[in-house]
Amino acid sequence: MKKSLLPVLIASLFSSPVLAFEPFSVKDIRVEGIQRTEAGTVFGYLPVKVGETMTDEKAAQSIKALFATGFFKDVRIEIEKDVLVVVVQERPAIATLNFVGLKEFEKDVILKALKETGIAEGRIFDRALLEKAEQELKRQYLTRGKYAANITTTITPLERNRVGINFNIEEGAAARIKQINLVGAKSFSEKELLSLFELSTPGLFTWYNKNDQYSRQKLSADQEKLKSFYMNQGYLEFSVESTQVSISPDKQDVFITANVNEGERYQVSSVKLAGDFAVAEDELKKMVVVKAGDVFSREKLNETTKAISERLGKEGYAFANVNAAPEIDKDKRKVAFTIFVDPGKRVYVRRVNVAGNTKTRDEVIRREMRQMEGGWYDADKVTASKQRIDRLGYFSDISIETPAVSGTSDQLDVNVNVTEKPTGNLMLGVGTSSTDKIILSGSIAQNNFMGSGNNVAIQVNSAKSYRTYVFSYTNPYFTEDGVSQGFDIYHRTVNTSSTALATYSSASTGAGLRFGFPIGEKEALGFGLGIDSTKVSAYDNSPQYYKDYVGFKSGDVSASTTKLSIPVTLNWTSDGKDSFFFPTKGTFQKAGIEVAIPGGDLTYYRATYQLQHFIPLNSKFTLMLNGEIGYASGYGGEALPFFKNFYAGGIGSVRGYKASSLGPITNSAGTEYRLGGDRRVIGNAEVLWSIPGMEKSFRMGWFVDAGQVYGDNGDKSSGGIRYSTGLSAAWISPIGPLKFSFGRPLNKQSDDKSELFQFQLGTAF
Repeated sequence: MKKSLLPVLIASLFSSPVLAFEPFSVKDIRVEGIQRTEAGTVFGYLPVKVGETMTDEKAAQSIKALFATGFFKDVRIEIEKDVLVVVVQERPAIATLNFVGLKEFEKDVILKALKETGIAEGRIFDRALLEKAEQELKRQYLTRGKYAANITTTITPLERNRVGINFNIEEGAAARIKQINLVGAKSFSEKELLSLFELSTPGLFTWYNKNDQYSRQKLSADQEKLKSFYMNQGYLEFSVESTQVSISPDKQDVFITANVNEGERYQVSSVKLAGDFAVAEDELKKMVVVKAGDVFSREKLNETTKAISERLGKEGYAFANVNAAPEIDKDKRKVAFTIFVDPGKRVYVRRVNVAGNTKTRDEVIRREMRQMEGGWYDADKVTASKQRIDRLGYFSDISIETPAVSGTSDQLDVNVNVTEKPTGNLMLGVGTSSTDKIILSGSIAQNNFMGSGNNVAIQVNSAKSYRTYVFSYTNPYFTEDGVSQGFDIYHRTVNTSSTALATYSSASTGAGLRFGFPIGEKEALGFGLGIDSTKVSAYDNSPQYYKDYVGFKSGDVSASTTKLSIPVTLNWTSDGKDSFFFPTKGTFQKAGIEVAIPGGDLTYYRATYQLQHFIPLNSKFTLMLNGEIGYASGYGGEALPFFKNFYAGGIGSVRGYKASSLGPITNSAGTEYRLGGDRRVIGNAEVLWSIPGMEKSFRMGWFVDAGQVYGDNGDKSSGGIRYSTGLSAAWISPIGPLKFSFGRPLNKQSDDKSELFQFQLGTAF
């Protein structure tokens, strides 16, 4: 005979503690109703075991414990003689999750979001959690501006007490911002103020950037931009008092209204410093850019406090506090500032910790550090360290943190976190270029060979006009002091018959040894010594000068000569760019000279100089200015070999003109050819910007190029400087760096050769 204790137990919970049954010794425990749950799981939650005494209190505890597991929707405890019978009804388990109509999101993203709410395959089904999951799905669609999204859930019972859950989704179209209104703005036009906003009404590029879709985060950021703008114009008390966001009845249009209070415009009456300066007060005063008589500007005030903090940071005061306290005179609309300086304790670096480098050796990163362990903290040295690590080109992301050491007030750690990217490249394939059409190429390159920081490369390129076979090796730290050493072995051939150049061919085989010597934080000297053997050939349609050079005789189809040269190179480099691939600020300079010394068949020199400057215009745009000059000549009674001439035109010089097409012209057999020249001048100005989401791999630009090549060896002179303008793009693709340009000449002459679209693969930017 079975006796159910549940009603008695419930009654005992809400009444005086009277025993529902006489305690008894449990001879056995039996579980009924389980399908998936193991009996041992039930036994584990019971507070009574075989041989122990069962009481009504333990019975109540048993029911509570089993309900708390979430596995069961009904639990009863019965007794049959001295046997404890636990009767359960299991909740179903979720067998499958299916989505119909899901297009806006990847399925994995939605599954992850649902799992956080408790809905996932294999978990116990709970209708309350399912409702929560539906709300989470709707929330995900609201973040994409799809306010009309409709979600219907179907639950299908399956065998073995399981269920399948099907989400039927009608996504609908995303709501667009129909109108943004600013109420209370009087000093500036609404058009000017809305130009500060990231959110906007539908426009030319909103299909891509989604800025016409409402986002609470973007609206908050836009309000802060608006506040910054006003405060930089002197409106010290400006505030956004409220914002209203409404949706049209059809849930397709969004209307945003912001109510602002401009307040009065304030002028700075005085600025003074107070506190413990730690450095000379006169030096700090020079950093104060907000002056008495100026219209108040929060930007200038922040610039002042930041400059003082950074100056103190150079002296080891890493945790300096610099705050500006205002004294407002509302009647006169004046504000006075006292800048309080508290340098705190001078701190030193306990440890430099490196993390994230799974392949690159620690020493490769540490040797670029300019902030040393045990030394006083120097903010400039930490910044320089990050820039040097970035210029290695081994990492996609670099961050440096300087947390205080727990339990101390004068120590911190420098934590360098890097994210490695592939530094090796194996490429076999067929490509094209705007100049050489078909290119057969293959290369094995490793810029970070076995994590050592050394560069090893084998390169093969076979194009219509040139072929290259090169083996290179570079050790950037041949000595601990940073002296680099490397060598190159190469074989190159050139055939200009398919180009705009005068016809000739050459084949060069050689090798070179090079060394680099650091002479400053950003400067280095390079020295190289090589040997080169070049076979030059001229043809019946080559210019007479080329024929004379190789000893071409009347009746010949072609003639060749081989020249041995011993080139010595010396160059100076100063690299202050903030990034290896896509710099946004800094200056790069390079000056070099190549001299073929006596002992070979050739005696000549080539001198070049390049100055490149990157200027940040704002957070999105960078101005790049580049200038190059070159001069070459023979010496010792010898002329400059024509195959050592400078050339211009195409990517890398003046875009919009065909590659190597600028410069002196000669006429041979009724056809005009370019000869190149012994002097070259190039100038480039380019506004650069990144594409959102691809900041580290893709960048576009609008350019104006200028340049020309000069020489005295043609039938026609070079003429004046040529100009061009257009759009460019640079992409670090999986197969190597790519550059594209759409350029148009601005002052094309009748003899010039233009080319609208140009691109190049594998050239460093």
